Amino acid sequence: MKRIIQVKIYRGEKYYVAECLDLPVVSQGKTLDEVVANVKEAIELHLEGEDLKEWEILPDFLILINLELPAYAKWGGTRESEALMR
Repeated sequence: MKRIIQVKIYRGEKYYVAECLDLPVVSQGKTLDEVVANVKEAIELHLEGEDLKEWEILPDFLILINLELPAYAKWGGTRESEALMR
């Protein structure tokens, strides 16, 4: 049984996109805070009334968010730091 539901968040063209890796749930938001709130709500709505045993999910599940950033973001995102990453 799973206690953790994993979610991947990445930047789309206009919005942040959240894809649940364990359930067929996708959401979006203009900000990181908004997309996190939206995907939490979407997961709760998806599981509402469902038998969590069928999904192999424990009732006190946690949501683990993985944020995908461009490789150079941790270096400040400058052209010079991009060159350092190559």
